[in-house]
Amino acid sequence: MINMYEVSETNKMIEHENLDVRTITLGISLLDCIDSDLNELNRKIYEKITKTAENLVSVGQDIETEFGIPIVNKRISVTPIALVGAAACRTPEDFVTVARTLDRAAETVGVNFIGGYSALVSKSMTKSDENLIRSIPQALAQTERICSSVNVGSTKTGINMDAVRLCGEMVKASAEATKERDSLGCAKLVIFCNAPDDNPFMAGAFLGVTEGDAVINVGVSGPGVVKKALEKVRGKGFEELCETIKKTAFKVTRVGQLVAGEASQRLGIPFGIVDLSLAPTPAVGDSVAEILEEIGLERVGAPGTTAALAMLNDQVKKGGVMASSYVGGLSGAFIPVSEDQGMIDAVHAGSLTLEKLEAMTCVCSVGLDMIAIPGKTSAATISGIIADEMAIGMVNQKTTAVRLIPVIGKDVGDMAEFGGLLGYAPIMPVNEFGCEAFISRKGRIPAPIHSFKN
Repeated sequence: MINMYEVSETNKMIEHENLDVRTITLGISLLDCIDSDLNELNRKIYEKITKTAENLVSVGQDIETEFGIPIVNKRISVTPIALVGAAACRTPEDFVTVARTLDRAAETVGVNFIGGYSALVSKSMTKSDENLIRSIPQALAQTERICSSVNVGSTKTGINMDAVRLCGEMVKASAEATKERDSLGCAKLVIFCNAPDDNPFMAGAFLGVTEGDAVINVGVSGPGVVKKALEKVRGKGFEELCETIKKTAFKVTRVGQLVAGEASQRLGIPFGIVDLSLAPTPAVGDSVAEILEEIGLERVGAPGTTAALAMLNDQVKKGGVMASSYVGGLSGAFIPVSEDQGMIDAVHAGSLTLEKLEAMTCVCSVGLDMIAIPGKTSAATISGIIADEMAIGMVNQKTTAVRLIPVIGKDVGDMAEFGGLLGYAPIMPVNEFGCEAFISRKGRIPAPIHSFKN
């Protein structure tokens, strides 16, 4: 049980240290909406979502008011649409009609994002998978709330390089399709390795086929809380530093557990997991980069950055798992450049490069996230960056992801503006040596030797 003392203990963190519940995400299975008739499919999808999620936003607002805990976003994730639409969608354009239906349903119930316009192709692609992936640029250009993801690799299956090549092309096409808005479409497209079935965070959320008909997943976030706690142990040893991070992560996760339990009870929908990721925002004092600098780095990207991030990530997980029996999703530290003022400042200072960010993804929760690159970057180069990140996830048995934004018409030194939680980002340089011959090879990279555990 969570008591009111624990709630009151967090008031200071909420008021002064940017503690919030980043999202309540309602997962909805659409498997029972499958139909061979496209119009019927769209009708069933709209009705299922609007009925299941009709009270999501109002319940979230009630919990905010009653407990004084900010809940920044109320969101929906659905079964990967490549599966749901396989019987009815014969072309990419057919899938776009489903995207518009999802967008309309999300608008009706009042959520800001709906995730699950997705395909799971870590080993191979069906025709339905390929059609959905090819529809992504048009779908993201014609909707406001749709988030899309593609899982192209896993530790058990290897990396589907045909899908990697196609996704690089689709990232580039999405940038072109939304070039009037600084290629914003790419900010809602994530390429995964080892994608979890229960991730509540956008843009990568979808409801895995192992999940039930509906589930409540909650994502908490408190970089500012962790930084403030660490200010009190400046100059202390690593043991005290780690204990402080763990205790703080415990308190933050308890807030998420409270909100998840309340939302589950009031909506009559089972509670799934709490994702205890440290997810930054552009707000001052809500930065993962500032935590790392508080640990002792002059700037993020300096020598020692990867070690500091590894320690932070591990202690956050250790503290969180003691606070909730059901921790899941991604759970750790996000390092999105455009959404973290400290990361933006480090890029401007020259301490943080794309290569250093890639090294950091070996130990953080996700991967290369919200990174703006020159619009002239080729699709093959984007695919090469994706392949590198997928290899890190595959070999290290962890989730990794890529959310790159080639901003059409802009180059290194320019700024891209995305707005809201997506923030803004400096255009970062990309290695200009080519990898076309590598990316053009067909097939998949085999799973690593340590994947054989049966």
